[in-house]
Amino acid sequence: MAEKTAEKPQFVLEGSNLEQLRDICSRYGAEKGTVIPILQELESSFGYVPEEAVNYIADETGIPRSHFFGVATFYAQFHFKPRGKNIITACSGTACHVKGSERLINALARELDIHDGEDTSPDMLFTLEKVNCVGACSIAPVVIFNKVVHGKMSTDKTLKEIKKMKGAGAENNEDEDNGQG
Repeated sequence: MAEKTAEKPQFVLEGSNLEQLRDICSRYGAEKGTVIPILQELESSFGYVPEEAVNYIADETGIPRSHFFGVATFYAQFHFKPRGKNIITACSGTACHVKGSERLINALARELDIHDGEDTSPDMLFTLEKVNCVGACSIAPVVIFNKVVHGKMSTDKTLKEIKKMKGAGAENNEDEDNGQG
């Protein structure tokens, strides 16, 4: 059976998206100090910061686009591409690297079908982030699954966690299918 591939969502500047952007503009206005809260709201609402949304808000508020993009590229909390339903953060700091984090990251990428230059699986279920340090060196190597820290990880433990997450996703999909009966 072929693997299900979801098309990466495209942001469209119409309908409910446009209503949300108008609401954001009316609440925050044209103050420079509102750039971070506006970006945070975009990230929260859409799962990433759509370029089209930034352009619209910049045009409506008069805040230069460069301010939005300057801030968004400086802080790691903002993303310009749609992200998966599940976020996996793998530490590649010195302690984790020495304990084999690169093996874990490669195994995750293979298991999730994430290719070089990409960070999200084709089915949009997983985003794999590689970070410099999570500050948990004593339990290296560390992998964070949906904000839950797992230490002293091995390839086997990591892949078991992925299988659990995939299984939970399948159960949720079956529940949704049964509810539409």
